[in-house]
Amino acid sequence: MPVPTLEIPIPQIPSYKPLVAPPNTLRAPPGVKGGVNSQEEAPPPSKPPTPPLPPKPVLPGMREIQIPFTEVEVPLPAPDVLITAGTTATVSVAATLTATAMFKKLVSVFKPIIKQLWNRLAKKKQSSDFSYLSGRLEYLRRHTRD
Repeated sequence: MPVPTLEIPIPQIPSYKPLVAPPNTLRAPPGVKGGVNSQEEAPPPSKPPTPPLPPKPVLPGMREIQIPFTEVEVPLPAPDVLITAGTTATVSVAATLTATAMFKKLVSVFKPIIKQLWNRLAKKKQSSDFSYLSGRLEYLRRHTRD
């Protein structure tokens, strides 16, 4: 099978031709009249028009409340949806706070017990390690004298 030959790619360097555009407020210097670019004084730029608001979706059971001193209307869900959401939020917050308080109480109760057990296990392990070492040292003493 012949070995394919790949040509080296030749990059095309991007180029940019700057566009020269005079500003909108360009006026002729004092004493010069007429010309191709003569413009009467342009009025000051006005405030851009605000885009129209998108149509509001009409959902069953939705009400709208007007916010005082504004022209904003806010949709408000049906009462049964509000009651369900409020109840769920209240129960979840209460459960979280209760669980946190119980966890802190259990930690304060079990911490001394666990610490005491840990100390007992450490002493037991330490004494068993020394007994092993003392037995090993005795064994080495006996066999190195010979």
